[in-house]
Amino acid sequence: MMNIEEFLELSAGKWFSHRTSHFVATQKSEGNKSDIIFEFLPADHPEVIKLCEQHEVNSSKASCGAKVTWNGTKEFKGEKYSGSSVLVLVPDEDKSNEGKLLHKMSGGEKSLLTGRYKLGSDEALTLTTESETIWSEERLWFASPNLRMRVSVVKGKDGFSMASFSSEIRMGGAPANAKASQAANSAK
Repeated sequence: MMNIEEFLELSAGKWFSHRTSHFVATQKSEGNKSDIIFEFLPADHPEVIKLCEQHEVNSSKASCGAKVTWNGTKEFKGEKYSGSSVLVLVPDEDKSNEGKLLHKMSGGEKSLLTGRYKLGSDEALTLTTESETIWSEERLWFASPNLRMRVSVVKGKDGFSMASFSSEIRMGGAPANAKASQAANSAK
């Protein structure tokens, strides 16, 4: 069974993502393509410590984190988009593969979010966040060592609702290892 640190380490590298999003209210779909850089951050990394401080969480309780940067294009409009976020995982005392999720999106203090993470026995990672205006749940898993899948649901307090599916292909970075192969084989 993979632990949460191994899951994030396996995610490190450069990924090509193709996402299809469905907007419930308008019944329209939109495709996006992006390059994603996923960087594993150990518990003692300065960005992990800083985010813990911003969330007023003792950084010694953090297990690890990640920095995710993306650049993409919306297929229909050709609009470019980019951004980054930092995630820190703080495990529950009795369960190391689930706990508090600290999240900061690029864009300042208002971008601080908290939520929950859980790495299930099926080796899929579920991230849930909620703010005053929006709720989201995202599930990620490896279909093979260099192919990751992601589904998400986002709901706004104003009635906004969107569901997305992404397939992500590793383009470089961290080499796939035995744990990734094992995770991919167990997913089959």
